[in-house]
Amino acid sequence: MSTSSAPELLVLHAVRVLGFASGPQVAARYRLDQREGGEHLLDEQAAGLVQRVAFADASGWSLTEAGRLADERRLSEELGAAGCRPGVLAGAREFEAVNDRFLRAMTDWQIRPQTWDRLAANDHTDHRWDDRVWETLRACGQRLTEINDRLADSLTRFDGYATRYAASLARAQEGAAPWLDAPGRDSCHRIWIELHEDLLSTLGLGRGDPIPEA
Repeated sequence: MSTSSAPELLVLHAVRVLGFASGPQVAARYRLDQREGGEHLLDEQAAGLVQRVAFADASGWSLTEAGRLADERRLSEELGAAGCRPGVLAGAREFEAVNDRFLRAMTDWQIRPQTWDRLAANDHTDHRWDDRVWETLRACGQRLTEINDRLADSLTRFDGYATRYAASLARAQEGAAPWLDAPGRDSCHRIWIELHEDLLSTLGLGRGDPIPEA
């Protein structure tokens, strides 16, 4: 049976996986009521776990170091109480198995090596090259659906990654290419990076750490 996370955990963890986000974005990440999400953000701010940051004309919430540690503690406690660490570990290992393939496809979408420049930008005139990229991204989406189902069977908050990825990939294939890799929207690349951060933080791992056996 899948475990549902407490709202206060979801709010703090949403700031973690989003990195920098507005109050409405934090609430929307796990489909929380905006008022409830905002109240939890203020509580976490008072506790020194989140801070409001401004960059040029943008402002939003980010974690403090204390907030990062608190998020990891809450995630660890949740994982232990739910008894679902083996399932999340299995999902993380499956994700790592396809992660390099996805990142390679992202690179191939942006770069098309030429004999005179190994880092030449992909001008998308080689349709066979781009078709291989699309095929890889579709295959990664199919694997993501399987992985997401396993993870959501353990913790409800993991649900949605595969659906979001499929929607963004469909929009990109319809001609809106920025939905593949643009940072300012819910692109395939952003969704993938969020899931990676979600898995690592849930398991208390750093980037590059091996995924342990259950």
